[in-house]
Amino acid sequence: MNPILISDPTLRDGSHAIRHQLTIQQIDLYSKMVEDASVPILEVGHGNGLGASSLQLGESLVSDIDMLATCRTNLRNTKLGIHVIPGFATINRDLKSAIDIGVNVVRVASHCTEADITKRHIEYCRNRELDVYGVLMMSHMAPASVLVEEAMKMESYGAQGIIIMDSAGSYLPVNVKEKIKALVNSVAVPIGFHAHNNLGMAIANSLAAIEEGATMLDATMRGFGAGAGNAQLEILVAVLQQLGYKTGIDLYKLLDASDVAEKEFLKVPYVNSSSIVSGMAGVFSGFSKPVERIAKQYNLDPKDIYFELGRRKVVAGQEDLILEVAVSLSQLR
Repeated sequence: MNPILISDPTLRDGSHAIRHQLTIQQIDLYSKMVEDASVPILEVGHGNGLGASSLQLGESLVSDIDMLATCRTNLRNTKLGIHVIPGFATINRDLKSAIDIGVNVVRVASHCTEADITKRHIEYCRNRELDVYGVLMMSHMAPASVLVEEAMKMESYGAQGIIIMDSAGSYLPVNVKEKIKALVNSVAVPIGFHAHNNLGMAIANSLAAIEEGATMLDATMRGFGAGAGNAQLEILVAVLQQLGYKTGIDLYKLLDASDVAEKEFLKVPYVNSSSIVSGMAGVFSGFSKPVERIAKQYNLDPKDIYFELGRRKVVAGQEDLILEVAVSLSQLR
C-alpha cells in the first residue's frame, strides 16, 4: 500500500468555524502539538488563504505574518503550509513574505474551471524551490473531463500534485471514485482529496479517494472547519492505520492533542439541517455563518437561501450575493 500524505488545515480551514478569530496562543499551542504528533504538513492562515483577511471575507484576529512566524518557530519536522488563491494573495507582497518566513509547502488554488490563474504563482513557488501543489476548489461543479483538463494545466505549470476539494461537502463516494480515477489515470503527479462533512460523508469519501489511487488527504482536528467541518483527523488516521496504510503520524499523541485542542479552543462542528442543505445545493461550506446571520436578519429560512445560491452557482469570494439573494427572497415573500 502507498503511504498516505496527510495535510492538516486546522489552523486554516478551521478558522471559518470561529470567524477567523484564532488567537496567537491557540496557534502556538496547536502547532507544538502537531509537531509532537509528527503530522506531516500543517496549513496555516485565514480560512480563505493567504492575504484573504478583509471586511468582505472576514478579518483575521492575527495577521498572516504573525501566524506563520509563530508556527515556524515550533515546527522542525512538520512542514509549514499555506493556501493561496491568486487575487487574494499577491506574489510580491503576500507570497514573498510568507516564503521569507520559512513556508515549505504552497497550495495554489482556483475555482475548478479556472486553473489558468494559478500559472504565475505556481511557477514562482517552483523557482523558489518549494513543494507546490495545485488545488481545484468546488470540484463538484465540473465533470471529471474538465477537472482532468484543469489538472493538466496545473501540472504543466509545475505543480507537484493536484488536490480536488469537495468545498461544499456535496460528494458521495461514487462521485469521488469517478473523479479521482479519471485524474489518477490522466496526470503523472500525485492526486489528493479535501473532504467536507455536510452530508456526513467526509471519512467515507476520503477512503473512496485512496481506493482509486489518491495518495494525499486533508483532515482537521475534531473536524474543525467550515460548515459541518472537514474529515476528522483523528478518525481518519485511526481508520487508515486499521486498514494498513502508513501516515507517519503518532496516533496516541494525536488523540491526546485532540482532547487538549477541544478543551482549549476547538468548536466541534456537527451536521445540522443547514449543512445538509448546503451539501445538497452544492454551496461553499464557508458560507454557513453569513447565511445563518443574514437569514435571521431577514426572517428567512436559511435552506431557501442555500438552494437559491446553488441555483445561481455562487462560489467562494461572492459572499456579497448572499445578501442579494436574501433581499430578493424577502421581496418575493
